[in-house]
Amino acid sequence: MAVLVLDKRKNPLMPCSEKRARLLLERGRARVHRMVPFTIRLVDRRQEDSGLQDIRLKLDPGSQTTGAALVREVDSVEATTGEIRRTDVVLMLLELQHRGHAIRDALTGRRAFRKRRRGNLRYRAPRFNNRARPAGWLAPALQHRVDTTMAWVSRLRRWVPVTALSQERVRFDTQALQNPEISGAEYQPGTLAGYEIREYRLEQWGRACAYCEAENTPLEIDHIHPKSRGDSDHVSNLAIVCHDGNQAKGTRPLEQFLAKDPQRVRTILAQAQAPLCDAAAVNSTRWVLFAKLNETELPVEVGAGNRTKWNRHRLLIPKAHCLDAACVGRVDAVQRWQQPVLQIKATGRGRYQRTRLTRHGFPRGYLTQQKRHFGFQTGDMVKAVVTKGKKIGAYWGRVAIRASGRFDIQTGNGRVQGIHHRFCQFIQRADGYGDSWATIASTQGDAGVGAAGDAALSLPGIKAGVSRAIG
Repeated sequence: MAVLVLDKRKNPLMPCSEKRARLLLERGRARVHRMVPFTIRLVDRRQEDSGLQDIRLKLDPGSQTTGAALVREVDSVEATTGEIRRTDVVLMLLELQHRGHAIRDALTGRRAFRKRRRGNLRYRAPRFNNRARPAGWLAPALQHRVDTTMAWVSRLRRWVPVTALSQERVRFDTQALQNPEISGAEYQPGTLAGYEIREYRLEQWGRACAYCEAENTPLEIDHIHPKSRGDSDHVSNLAIVCHDGNQAKGTRPLEQFLAKDPQRVRTILAQAQAPLCDAAAVNSTRWVLFAKLNETELPVEVGAGNRTKWNRHRLLIPKAHCLDAACVGRVDAVQRWQQPVLQIKATGRGRYQRTRLTRHGFPRGYLTQQKRHFGFQTGDMVKAVVTKGKKIGAYWGRVAIRASGRFDIQTGNGRVQGIHHRFCQFIQRADGYGDSWATIASTQGDAGVGAAGDAALSLPGIKAGVSRAIG
């Protein structure tokens, strides 16, 4: 894994190895510029005096997680055929976890509270007809995916001399996902042609209860995944059930309601078909992201999803968002992909709402008006060296501030509470993202991302140099 390097004027240079970064720090030729991703700044070199190579930033946009890979391109000529082969040497792997679902849930809750307030103020004029949406408008949850991806593209360009970009511009056929045998004119009528939603579900479930298989009884429509827990009214989330089964399930998840019959749970989920909200999110944002990448004035390479999969299978690379990014576009070989992955989670920069509410909308607590106390803000990375008391020791991690001056620190080994602010030393400001390091095996699928921890100290071989440089 490479360490990012800046010159004395904070211009990006070629990344170096961990061993070389440690030697530069020990000899006083470099300073620690940033902890995550670990970046050093040389004190005796300028960009004009250094040679730069071609570095490409590759992106694999996703609905929940976007994979990214910084690769150094090496072109070679085959001696026998004269063909030019492109080898990508991986410098860094990243995975960015979006918070689009959290934004959607927050907007849904805000809409519900506003509706309740307007119910008590009936004289207030409605304002839902005077909202003009500009051309190309995206829902906030979708716009967030584009904005966070572009934010990290801009950051990496400040720290690394990126010369080209690559994007996997995949297109999902949502009808083929539900019916693989669809073709031709069958695309035109749509899923519900000739049916109402109720008749469509009655036909699909064989006019029997999905939970108990009861027949010849009045049937109702029920949400498989409760709408009160954030799911939708899409037909793939609706099931035909009897009245007793509907009342017994209530607002519980299907897995909890049928915990004693897991086979029936699998049957219901398979018959209902998976929702296509993630595929729709990717389809809605792929062209917007492509236009934003073109505004960087760097050459943008576009790769199809089937070619990414072919490259990955051909090169025997496991499935992961970051490795999919490394296989985007034209590539003949990928080297050094077996390295830790920097997992980044979009946590936001706080909220304007200073009142904590219960699930019924009543106040249960209040936050302080100030977001910064004693020079610290929640989310800052700090180093705390406690010299007396019950919590003697050294702690690294993200801090949660309190107006009393007693802070909580989220370390890699858990939360430490009650650390006085005078023991805390600032390391890195909060920027709206949490970070942690993981291996390739733990990133396969949609694994969760830790929001804090001493991520930078997990870099092997640099811990000693960092300690001397910053403290």
